[in-house]
Amino acid sequence: MPTKKTDEQSKHFALVKKYYDRPLWSKARVHKAVECKWITADEYKEITGEEYTAE
Repeated sequence: MPTKKTDEQSKHFALVKKYYDRPLWSKARVHKAVECKWITADEYKEITGEEYTAE
């Protein structure tokens, strides 16, 4: 089921989640999406189930 964007989610949250769930993207790619400010660290946790740690 697709995730719908809410006002509280980043612009690219639904796209990143969809790519990760399919799985077209790895955790490393989702991590990069945080670095590029596509999604937040909290959204990273929501998508992957793991805490985001900056490298």
